[in-house]
Amino acid sequence: MKNCFGYVRVSSHKQGEGVSLEAQKDAILRFAAQNEIKVIRWFEEQQTAAKCGRPVFNQMLKILRAGKAAGVVMHKIDRSARNFFDWAKIGELADSGIDVHFATESLDFHSRGGRLTANIQMAVAEDYVRNLRSEVLKGQRGQLERGFYPFSAPIGYQNNGKHALKTIDPASGPMVRCAFELYASGQYSLHGLRRELASRGLSKANGEPLSKGCVEKFLANPFYTGIIRIKRTGEIFQGEHEPLISAKLFERVIAVREGKSGKKLTRHNHLFRGLFRCGNCSRSMIPERQKAFVYYRCQFADCHGNCVREDRLAGAVTKVLNSVNLTDAIIAEIERRSVEWARKYTKSKNDRAEALRLAKLDERMEQLEDAAIAGIIDADNFSRRKRELLHERSALLEAIENAKRSRRDPKMIGKFLERLKNLSEHYEFADPTGKREIVEFAVSNRTVKDKKVFVEPSYWLAKTQDAVGFFSCAHARTTSRTFRHFEQLADIAKSPEVRNLCKMECRSSNN
Repeated sequence: MKNCFGYVRVSSHKQGEGVSLEAQKDAILRFAAQNEIKVIRWFEEQQTAAKCGRPVFNQMLKILRAGKAAGVVMHKIDRSARNFFDWAKIGELADSGIDVHFATESLDFHSRGGRLTANIQMAVAEDYVRNLRSEVLKGQRGQLERGFYPFSAPIGYQNNGKHALKTIDPASGPMVRCAFELYASGQYSLHGLRRELASRGLSKANGEPLSKGCVEKFLANPFYTGIIRIKRTGEIFQGEHEPLISAKLFERVIAVREGKSGKKLTRHNHLFRGLFRCGNCSRSMIPERQKAFVYYRCQFADCHGNCVREDRLAGAVTKVLNSVNLTDAIIAEIERRSVEWARKYTKSKNDRAEALRLAKLDERMEQLEDAAIAGIIDADNFSRRKRELLHERSALLEAIENAKRSRRDPKMIGKFLERLKNLSEHYEFADPTGKREIVEFAVSNRTVKDKKVFVEPSYWLAKTQDAVGFFSCAHARTTSRTFRHFEQLADIAKSPEVRNLCKMECRSSNN
């Protein structure tokens, strides 16, 4: 009686929990009893045979070559290998005199005809795997073209089954959105962001911060804006899942990652670092601490002496933030009259223009695809331009949706003005990161010339001043000019700058 090993295999752990392994063992034992073979050791594996490198399989081959058994019994040819590299190893065993048996196939592996038949069956098994892979890829591509992501959900989203859209995870989703906002502020390095996220609850299972590679990976993933990118092929698809962040926020993050937003760490992390420029040479004012005060200086030799203390910069900023004269009476009057405006102007004046822009983007996408099919542009340029068009389309759809939501709420303007009324107070109590964001969004033309500070309200804030000034002295009648100012305030209230200010206010309240 010959001593042989028994080798059984399934392709996955899920299959291993079933009866497949036991069924293979039963067939091998029946074959062994009929052929005077004793199975002295079993080798079980739960791994696909389509790829090389199965650890249990390789261990068995090593022991067989060492002469620990006369041969091996396997259930079927496709249980032994589904790739020609491993099949060649089995052939080498037979050539060296080691017996190779298949329990369900009557093959003489040492004869020319038996070996040929086995090789043909192996080719069929390999072709089956290749065809199966092709069908899987075809199915995945079909899902991608319909906007479904057929792979595991990235951090911040949750899986809902193979054929369902990924949805935002209520626990990790807001924290991932916060990670984008924090990094876009330019105040965090990747390592600093990892520590900050861990303190807020986004970490590994053991409480340690996420790895640097993990943070880099999701910060560079356009999936969070509603766009699916296949990294292996570079292909881009429009996703149907709900975006977690806006396209503009993603672009700001990319700009920071590429070093276009200034360095992210300084030794002292001064409040207005990089926000003020010299009025003579347009170079950045460099902060430095001297005793109890922080000074901002132009380091250019020709601008020697152009210097100002940080508290004077803070005073100029506060003056701008207090420049909108808002009282409870003005806000109440504007909110009251906005009801009539919302009733008469149920559609945005930009509806037709937005629809036209959307149609033109779709037309450009079709032209781009036609150019790729005709071979006019190469694959790299096609992927890059398609990604740009999809980002532009996502930003436009987001603006249209925001406009629709705004038109359904006639009190939107009043809510915006209430927030604006408290902007100076919010700035006073905000943390340094929040203060810097408010300055970036609300104060423009920030320069220092001959030790004098020059600042102006940002475009949206100046427009708000203009509109509020009109309502504070306008008559109660509703004229076309009045409605034009309502449109102006509505556009400002739904602008990205104001939305970011609202988000900062919410973060400050939560903290």
